[in-house]
Amino acid sequence: MPKSLFPTASPETRARLEQSPTLKLVNDFDWAATPLGPIPEWPDSLKGAVRVIMAASSPMVILAGVRGILIYNDAYADFAGDRHPEIFGMAAEAAWPEVSDFNRDKIAMGFRGEAVTLRNQELTLDRHGQLEMAWMDLQYSPIYGDDGLAIGTFCVVHETTDAVLAERALARSEERLSLALSGSNIVGTWDWDVLNNVVTADDRFALMFGIDPLRAGLGVEIEQFVGAIHPDDQPRVTEEISTALATGADYHSEYRLRGADEVVRYVVASGRARLDAEGRAVRFPGVVVDITAQRRIAEALAESELRFRTLADTMPQMVWSTLPDGFHDYYNARWYEFTGVPIGSTDGEGWNGMFHPDDRERAWTAWNHSLATGEPYQIEYRLRHHTGEYRWTLGLALPIRDSDGTIVRWFGTCTDIHATKLAAEERELVAQELSHRIKNIFAVLTGIIGLSARSQPEIKPFADQLRQRIFALAEAHDFVRPHSQESRPGESQTSLRALISRLLTPYGQDGQSRFEFLGDDAEIDEGAATPLALLVHELATNAAKYGALSTPEGRIVLTGARNEDRYHLSWKEIGGPAIATGDLPEGFGSRVIALSVEGQLRGQLERIWELDGLRVEAILPLEALRRPAKLQSGEAG
Repeated sequence: MPKSLFPTASPETRARLEQSPTLKLVNDFDWAATPLGPIPEWPDSLKGAVRVIMAASSPMVILAGVRGILIYNDAYADFAGDRHPEIFGMAAEAAWPEVSDFNRDKIAMGFRGEAVTLRNQELTLDRHGQLEMAWMDLQYSPIYGDDGLAIGTFCVVHETTDAVLAERALARSEERLSLALSGSNIVGTWDWDVLNNVVTADDRFALMFGIDPLRAGLGVEIEQFVGAIHPDDQPRVTEEISTALATGADYHSEYRLRGADEVVRYVVASGRARLDAEGRAVRFPGVVVDITAQRRIAEALAESELRFRTLADTMPQMVWSTLPDGFHDYYNARWYEFTGVPIGSTDGEGWNGMFHPDDRERAWTAWNHSLATGEPYQIEYRLRHHTGEYRWTLGLALPIRDSDGTIVRWFGTCTDIHATKLAAEERELVAQELSHRIKNIFAVLTGIIGLSARSQPEIKPFADQLRQRIFALAEAHDFVRPHSQESRPGESQTSLRALISRLLTPYGQDGQSRFEFLGDDAEIDEGAATPLALLVHELATNAAKYGALSTPEGRIVLTGARNEDRYHLSWKEIGGPAIATGDLPEGFGSRVIALSVEGQLRGQLERIWELDGLRVEAILPLEALRRPAKLQSGEAG
């Protein structure tokens, strides 16, 4: 008995028809093992229905018999995914167990002679190895036998999953857009029905253009909106709209709106015309954004920038600025006047070429240190002048920080100090010459004293002491005279600690210092250096003769303490010979010490003869150690 749906078809026709995989599967399937039995025993209506679905391009399936045996076409096989061909000829409940209740209900409806259409029916199906949500349109119809009774259910399947997901995504997008627009007072939307010349707009758009929101929601003519545009901008905007309507290109325009209160606002409008099949504009939707605040800020920034550049260009210094990473992006007019280079040629790292070759590495090291640490930048270097010579300049820069302390920019200046530098060098030469002549005077004095001592041997001890005192005065003079960077001593020439160190250096032993300075240091000037030098010299001379410095183990400890307007200097001898007597009679040296401290410095002096060595306490006014700069310069008070 032939099993084919087309028992009388020629071999050629059957071969052509069986190019359909599912049709061949129908013909080759062992239907005798199912409740349906062999194909020849099927009712003609069932065979006819199967022939119809096999020729259809839409997914179709027959749920035959009370168990709903599945017979379907190629399109449904694609819909079934990985479940095909296993479920072919299987009962619907076993084929799709995840929706067994749903299929059982539809089979029952078919046997009751009921038809139903379901739109976007949501089902959870396992078609690719895991459960997934799917949506589809389903049309169920009963299949009747020759006796007029239902023998199965016919179903047409149209999957709408992609459409449903797209629609939901669009709905979410529109919801987010609606929320965004609702939370903003600067964005409005419009939709222009070009054919009927009716513009509908939301409340924000209507208010921007001075239109009643209720009327704008119902629709008004485009001319009412165009009339709100500033008269100077209307011709341009009208032409831009006409071009967008004619070409369908994106529309983007910035213009001014003049409100009923005569306040001018700036807006940006964007949209695109929708064209029909004949290329005619039928709709023109879009949005408008109020940029008045941004425009005002931009104008304020432009005005601020203009003021800054005007101020910077009128300054006598060269002004520059960099990004946080040190990239130079601005120089004022003075820079280009000084260097003579083309504008922009020294941006970035280009300015390094303006340094004297001997100063480049030093300048870059200092600049990179400031960039890394945020510390102010200060350095003297030589820059190439437009004449070709290198001139000394003072470079200064400070970081600009935001509220979080992050550096957002560096601003700096270069000041021409070439003349000042040359003048300082000339002053140094004069100071050296003057110092040399003064030291010559001291040498002449010591020479005269030496000659006098040779002619009068009885005064030789006094002469030796006098020569030592003059030497101390010479040391004090050389210590506090004006110095340049090159001639300045290692320590500051205004330091009391450094002066004492210089005066006591000759009393060292085996290359080791025999004194120690503890506590606070004090700044001194040339007025205080002379009496302090005499004080230290006399104390050291006496210590070398009678006190701590007269023994190999002896040493001196000096302690400084500064409080408010007084400075306390303590001299303590340690390790010298024991003192068995009380106060010793005062000699000339003692009177020199008293004259220096109590007379010139207006201080207080106390000598205490302790068993382990002399202790001297000197209390000095701070104002006597270093006069204000105004007095030092010779200006009147």
